Amino acid sequence: MSPNVDAPLWGPGSVHAGRGPAPRVLTPGAAVELLGVSRWYGNVVAVNDISFVLGSGVTGLLGPNGAGKSTILHMIAGLLRPSDGVVAIRGGSSWRNPAIYRDLGLVPERESVHSFLTGFQFAQLNARLQRLPDPDAAARRAIATVGLTDAADRAVGTYSKGMRQRVKIAGALVHDPSILLLDEPFNGMDPRQRLQMMELLGRMADEGRVILFSSHILEEVERLAQNVLVIVSGRLAASGDFREIRRLMTDRPHTFTMRSSDDRRLAAALVGHPSVFGVQLDQGRLSVRTSDYAGFARALPGLARAGGVSILELRPTDEDLESVFGYLVQR
Repeated sequence: MSPNVDAPLWGPGSVHAGRGPAPRVLTPGAAVELLGVSRWYGNVVAVNDISFVLGSGVTGLLGPNGAGKSTILHMIAGLLRPSDGVVAIRGGSSWRNPAIYRDLGLVPERESVHSFLTGFQFAQLNARLQRLPDPDAAARRAIATVGLTDAADRAVGTYSKGMRQRVKIAGALVHDPSILLLDEPFNGMDPRQRLQMMELLGRMADEGRVILFSSHILEEVERLAQNVLVIVSGRLAASGDFREIRRLMTDRPHTFTMRSSDDRRLAAALVGHPSVFGVQLDQGRLSVRTSDYAGFARALPGLARAGGVSILELRPTDEDLESVFGYLVQR
């Protein structure tokens, strides 16, 4: 069932909390849309002027811990009011609009399941909250979907962390929503559970659902998402096709530190290579900056061999997510 689209987008009680009137410019037919959205807590800006539109398929919300990913998901789910801007579900405000939950499921990052409930009881409770005509049957289907049938009658307190993640997903899926929001859904899952969940979400997306999941792990997003939103310090640093974003991450300048059997000779060989734009030798460690990651990786073994040098250590110094995202923000 479609949510109520009559909730106000502007004026008193609307999701626009800025000063003065603002034009309503929403994308027709968009399942989820954020338009100039900000959220602050006192002097702390958690989300800063973010806009994007979601349609069917899997979108990854990628960013380091504390970037604002959970805040964005909670505003979409109507749990937080944006300090400024528009958050819309199928054209209607998400804030103070309970009707959206007929069409939306949320899997929070926090542990939010009473430990004394069995897995089946938790799914059943969610089915009753949705006023489904047969909550028992809906709960059984949801539990089976996430592969917990054998553990359905056990107390959630006896579940592993990965199992607790899956029962939260069952609760969000019990009413078969067309929009699914997941906050770090793979935390605590072992590799087999993670693969099974990725396959499930992929199938759901193929059926036309809108799936947005947050992660701070690049490989999770790469395996599942067709599109990506990169969030850094509350800002949207990049968005679009994951392959293009991945290319930006790979093709950016890189810095390596190296140790070899003869750092001076290796430095002299590297200076003349077109992929290298900076070489520094300091306190027995060689630092190399390259603008062509792949070209440098191909050339390095040959250059070392031609110079009669043995490479003892090669280590990137800027491969952490903060460095990658910082580069995307600068672009």
